[in-house]
Amino acid sequence: MLLLHFFTPKIAHSSYILAGNQTCAVVDPRRDVQVYIDAARSLGVRITHVLETHLHADFISGHLDLADRTGATIYAPQSARCSFDHVAVSEGDEVTLEDMVLHVLETPGHTPEHVSYVVTDTSRGSEPVGVFCGDTLLVGDVGRPDLFPGRAEELAGLLFSSLHDKLMGLPDFCEAYPAHGAGSLCGRAMGAKWQSTIGYERLYNQALLIKDRTEFINSLTTDMPPAPDHFSRCSAINGSGPALVAGLSTPVPLLPAELYAKHRGDGSTVLDVRSYEAFAGQHIPGSYNIDPDTNLPILAGWVLPPDTDIILVAPTAETADEASVWLRRVGLDKVSGFLDGGLPGWCSAGYETASIELLSPARFHDRLLSDHTLEVVDVRTKAEYDDTHIKRAAHMPVADLRTRCSEFAPTSPIALICSDGQRASLGASILKQHGFTSVTNVAGGMTGYLAAGLPTEL
Repeated sequence: MLLLHFFTPKIAHSSYILAGNQTCAVVDPRRDVQVYIDAARSLGVRITHVLETHLHADFISGHLDLADRTGATIYAPQSARCSFDHVAVSEGDEVTLEDMVLHVLETPGHTPEHVSYVVTDTSRGSEPVGVFCGDTLLVGDVGRPDLFPGRAEELAGLLFSSLHDKLMGLPDFCEAYPAHGAGSLCGRAMGAKWQSTIGYERLYNQALLIKDRTEFINSLTTDMPPAPDHFSRCSAINGSGPALVAGLSTPVPLLPAELYAKHRGDGSTVLDVRSYEAFAGQHIPGSYNIDPDTNLPILAGWVLPPDTDIILVAPTAETADEASVWLRRVGLDKVSGFLDGGLPGWCSAGYETASIELLSPARFHDRLLSDHTLEVVDVRTKAEYDDTHIKRAAHMPVADLRTRCSEFAPTSPIALICSDGQRASLGASILKQHGFTSVTNVAGGMTGYLAAGLPTEL
């Protein structure tokens, strides 16, 4: 038995290869599957099984691509009622991989259809070696149960039973292999390690230490961070079957005139993936900005219209290619092209540009003191805002600006602040699309503001 771990940053996703001498299984694969094919080839084994623990909400899975490219059989929860060819598994079923037996436990709660696969290596013994627990049990946390509107309390109760009646029945030495780690929005307080043991989590996982069912449900349904828009969309796509990556169109270089016609004519979305500093200096009017150094897939999945073509503005073709991979990972497949020559080519063609005022923390502080009409909006998460913020700042998470910007007057001066300037730049691009005429971003965000020793009691 050999286990390989694959980690996809930004979405903090863990997937695995479980290999024998000749064959292997891939568990909860990401959409771009070449990494598993290459790994299996290097091990000298064939991919024969693809195991899904649940219908993933935060990314598009690679189960169909792996099956198409390798001939592997897909195993998925029976209650998911998937629309593609697969073996439906439920409580008590067993999946055999050479000397390994994977026992299926139904572990709903994070999602209604969730299962876990308990691995026994019969060549060594009859006790379980590990469990692929998906997002039911995480390192230091458990999966969030609030992704299905109106069902949070029901699912939290199911999660309590899945944890205490199923997974906690495994021996302490059994290793736990979750599908996500720190940084994912599938939980609230995950640790940075990619694996743990049942015994360690039994002793130190704060959610598992809550033994009262009602208290557990209340804890898991209170103060959860908001779920991005694409979570429900990805879950549905994974159940019906994502389009094969090989069948998706490759983004093509577009001349400035072609981009202009698509943006103005058919309403294509323009996504600028340059740095927030570059975007502030000059950008195409009406474009979104998501700095490539921030969480591009989460923010894009959250705010971009899912059914319109996307055209990228990037510093290089390589950056555009990388961005398109991230977008596809969250189900934004309609990336039709990128601006050939980048923004310099746009400017050379004589097309209009826009800009956003970018202030240093010190100049922003001076503006706070001198301009009492300035609206300050903190676009970080509630947890970040509660930790420390400028007293005068209203709180509105960046994704909420799409639907709540009417709470501010479009002609009023507005300064946006986040942790570093990146999310605030996305927020500024949203406000500009809604007709706001005086929008400022604070360079360096609260990190720079506090580092400069500037006061928050303003």
